[in-house]
Amino acid sequence: MSVTDQSPPAPDPGADPAQAALHDRIAADSLTTRRDYLRIVATVSGGLAVGSVAVAGGVLHRHGDSDDPPAAKRVAAVLPRGQSVAFRFPGEDDRAVAVRLADGTLVGYSAICTHLACGVLWREDRGAEGELYCPCHEGVFDARTGEVTAGPPPRPLPKVLLVEEADGSVWAVATARSGESVKDAMCRQFADKRPDMAARMGCPAANAKPAERSERT
Repeated sequence: MSVTDQSPPAPDPGADPAQAALHDRIAADSLTTRRDYLRIVATVSGGLAVGSVAVAGGVLHRHGDSDDPPAAKRVAAVLPRGQSVAFRFPGEDDRAVAVRLADGTLVGYSAICTHLACGVLWREDRGAEGELYCPCHEGVFDARTGEVTAGPPPRPLPKVLLVEEADGSVWAVATARSGESVKDAMCRQFADKRPDMAARMGCPAANAKPAERSERT
């Protein structure tokens, strides 16, 4: 079961596989905005080979590109096991999804497929732990790590770093680029703006002398 900001009616459990596939495509399309489509079309028509090459080469916007620390955002008052919530973070053009796995682990990712920027859906009923699934071209990502497990996506899903407060609320606090570690992502975004936090994480910039930091900037 999922909680999303745009969710078409759930498919009939007795529906045939073709109907289920159509439902997934409609759901993915609802997460892919007109602006996203125009961005892809403009990139391809501009002579940048095919869209997948443009995305892989970094021409299109990538989730978590900015080095500025984003403002924390509450994404759910509570997130039960086996459920997800779709949200926008760090900006209104950045679609994301938070998932509570069956064992209670909380994970967050960009909900934009790294293939051609279609919407990525959480499917609890797929795989041992559920899957993050892009029905546009059958891309599949591991729910626990964001790594590609099937289909054409060239890179893992970028991560959204989540924290859970004592009252059970879930907050998005930072982003990580595709393949970037949580520590590296936090250091990149907070080393200069929040040196106290960076120092607690052991970031290299936090341990450098002030003159060295100023030379880098």
